[in-house]
Amino acid sequence: MKKDVMIAIPDEIIMNQIYYIRGQKVMIDRDIAELYGVETKRLKEAIKRNVERFPDDFMFEMAQKEFENWRTQFATSNSDKMGLRYAPFCFTEQGVAMLSSVLNSKRAISINIQIIRIFTRIRQMLLDNTEVRLAIEKIERKTDNNTKNIELLFQYFDDSAEKKKAAKPIKKIGYKIPKKK
Repeated sequence: MKKDVMIAIPDEIIMNQIYYIRGQKVMIDRDIAELYGVETKRLKEAIKRNVERFPDDFMFEMAQKEFENWRTQFATSNSDKMGLRYAPFCFTEQGVAMLSSVLNSKRAISINIQIIRIFTRIRQMLLDNTEVRLAIEKIERKTDNNTKNIELLFQYFDDSAEKKKAAKPIKKIGYKIPKKK
């Protein structure tokens, strides 16, 4: 009887296997199969047997044009061990979570939990970055307003100085004290 081997996979490896396709963060079947320690063919078979568990927002197959673009970006070939011959399935975070109900090995469950945690961390980082970006934009708007106000102030000083120069000297009124001799 074959025992499932538990291995620790660095988070960076999993993070590098999360791609942005069709406006969604996804993982492709080949990468997931490798992490789970199964052949991509076996993973696809398990999914096809349980296709009702994977609606379009959980999983989609890459379109032919996307697939061709994908292959040119990564310069993979048919002979390459890691090359893609068929358009891969792309799994969203929910699809990856659903895979745990299809593949029940201890390794698959362990890796699945790690992947879900990474998706959650990525979402939190994006949220944190959004808050920081909004705060920076708010500061920029304030500094833009301050810059405009400072420019107005200098314009007012310049106008005031020009008026002073152009004005006739003011004649003093009041008693004139004679100078002592």
